[in-house]
Amino acid sequence: MTLAAVLQLLLSATFFVIPVAVWYTGGRAQLSAEAEMRRQGHGPEVLARHGIAFREKTWELVFALGVGATLGVLGGLNLAGHDTGRLLSWIIEPLVLLVVGFITTGQVFAAAYTRAAFAKSEDPAVRAVDAPALIAAANSGFPSWLRPLVLARFGLATVGSALVLVLLAL
Repeated sequence: MTLAAVLQLLLSATFFVIPVAVWYTGGRAQLSAEAEMRRQGHGPEVLARHGIAFREKTWELVFALGVGATLGVLGGLNLAGHDTGRLLSWIIEPLVLLVVGFITTGQVFAAAYTRAAFAKSEDPAVRAVDAPALIAAANSGFPSWLRPLVLARFGLATVGSALVLVLLAL
């Protein structure tokens, strides 16, 4: 149970660090993305029209902090050996695997998702937007350590959650 608890606590930590970092630096990333859109000959409103934003919304911040707190409590309970932690982990970990795994997949494969969003546009010029360049521009507004942490959170949310379930079963 100690390894399961440590995995939960590590994942919990990412849900505090990443959203707070994005809350403070998302505006800069948004401006970089908008500048890249202008460089490619499009207005920044194209991003909004396709639901693409790099700023953290208040509800996203609150949701992430809530997930982090929940996982932190679970990890703490499991680390202390409380049966309640094990029971709640059986309920919550599958949700983390599915919901958080889905959300973080979008963050890990942001360029592909952005390219797909633009490909659905009726405007042929928008379909030609260089999505990897757009994502690279946005990423330049975030701290350099953020992307590796996003990848780590993806691994902890997917493989880590699956491992927690296996460890709970043993």
